[in-house]
Amino acid sequence: MQIWTKKSQEEIKTIVFNALERNTNFEKHNILGVPASYLDDKVFNQDASFLKDAPFVSALVQNPNHIGCHTLGKSEHFFKGTQAIEKELIEICAVDILKGKFGEQDGYVASGGTEANIQAIWIYRNYFLHEHKAKREEVAILCSEDSHYSMNKAANLLSVSVYQFPVALDTRELNKECVESTIQKAKFDGKKYFITICNMMTTMFGSVDDVDLVVDCLGKSNCAYKLHVDGAYGGFYYPFTNETSKLTFQNPAISSFTLDAHKMAQAPYGTGIFLIRKGLIQYANTQEASYVEGEDFTLIGSRSGANAIAVWMILVKNGPYGWFEKVYILQKRSEWLCNKLSKLNIEYFREPYSNIVTIKAEFLNPEIADKFGLVPDNHHQPNWYKVVIMEHVAIEKLEALIVDVKLQGK
Repeated sequence: MQIWTKKSQEEIKTIVFNALERNTNFEKHNILGVPASYLDDKVFNQDASFLKDAPFVSALVQNPNHIGCHTLGKSEHFFKGTQAIEKELIEICAVDILKGKFGEQDGYVASGGTEANIQAIWIYRNYFLHEHKAKREEVAILCSEDSHYSMNKAANLLSVSVYQFPVALDTRELNKECVESTIQKAKFDGKKYFITICNMMTTMFGSVDDVDLVVDCLGKSNCAYKLHVDGAYGGFYYPFTNETSKLTFQNPAISSFTLDAHKMAQAPYGTGIFLIRKGLIQYANTQEASYVEGEDFTLIGSRSGANAIAVWMILVKNGPYGWFEKVYILQKRSEWLCNKLSKLNIEYFREPYSNIVTIKAEFLNPEIADKFGLVPDNHHQPNWYKVVIMEHVAIEKLEALIVDVKLQGK
């Protein structure tokens, strides 16, 4: 089922403004019991003439609160219009991008990838505690050493241990023996239940974990596990470059995903996306939020409806074919840079389906890295510097880097 279709600007305006009309209007309606309102009109003019042609800014000014998880059915009725747009966005991401079946995933627009990763780990910790009667100290996080630091945050916040799989220095690949030995070390330490993270393009290297290898090792070790895919960087990129990827909802071993629209989708910050199979998000329900209609299954609580609208607008303005074209161009720019680096005998790492090129620090003067804003893996003692080929990184900008690299040391 295809939900994601390209829409004209007029269609987008009509849909968003109709949704806002279905929301409670704090100015026109006599609403007294909600601790919410439109943005301060002494600062944000609601009568500005441009608003009639600016659906996102209009949503921002009207300030809908998308508290809760709308895919579960019941949510705050005050914002039912814009909630419907978020529900469609979740289906686009789960079904059209990650190949899930319609109506079989829950999700919401989170503050970012960090929150979405913590949300997943929180759910699975509670799942093991409730369904397996696990002790907290028996639950652990398994992830690669290239995984995002949010895994360490989650471990600290939720009082669970984290064990990291080593990766090969030059290829960033997982090794079967290392994965198995890490699992055995955790089991020796008394861990029985594993919240396992696989990466869909890591933040530093753009590397992708071999999910089959990880699942095979967990199975051979007779481990109880739940598997979450961190696609905070790659979620809006990798599914379009590797159409045979096993990091989709078609893979029964995978239960949830993180995506970040404020990276490759160029949405406003505060647009992480959390997706999970039906029947699992309930383990994060906070029943004490009884005054919230539909209760609250999210870590964040109150959140911006305008941000959800922004992501939906970006996706439907481009459409699926436009998105493929966008990613294709970035792939070609990445290949251009790699070809130039190879001709200069400069060592680098690039996952073939990624738009991140990470250069060994020994091949770059620090002055060049600083001039071009190349981000190191470690600010104290860099081993690598990364180039991220985003929309604004045209060939001309990459060429300027290559020119300086050629001149260094002369």
